[in-house]
Amino acid sequence: MELILERIAKRRTYTIGRLYIRRQVVDEYLSGTADDYFCDTLEPTWRDYKNGAYKVKGRSAIPEGRYAVVISYSPKFKQWLPILLGGPEFNRKWQGIRIHAGNTAKDTEGCILVGKNKLVGQVVDSRIWTHRLKQKIVEAKGRGEPVWLTIR
Repeated sequence: MELILERIAKRRTYTIGRLYIRRQVVDEYLSGTADDYFCDTLEPTWRDYKNGAYKVKGRSAIPEGRYAVVISYSPKFKQWLPILLGGPEFNRKWQGIRIHAGNTAKDTEGCILVGKNKLVGQVVDSRIWTHRLKQKIVEAKGRGEPVWLTIR
């Protein structure tokens, strides 16, 4: 399963995105992929790392890229949650980046919050969307599919 996070609003204190699930399209006229909107996301401040920006601990969105996603137990949240895995450099700088519930940028220290962006700079119904996303990931893993998140 491929998840796509498209960052659409890069503000001074938060970043809003849209999360899509990519699906294969095969019919008699067309084959390829389509990205189906799933929910909105909220992250800390986006920083232009490619042009020299630096990470601010607990207040920076992760770099654009493609990350493996697995579900593991979070001692901090005391529940099973999606976690992003990257290469050695990512794991050294960004260890423990999860997708979890929360409503404002104050609820994240670099993680991705999911929900609906109905209020400026916030997501709502986050627990519901976290649960739904976990279900999708578990279903994909049950089919033997790897789960990836591409952030752009």
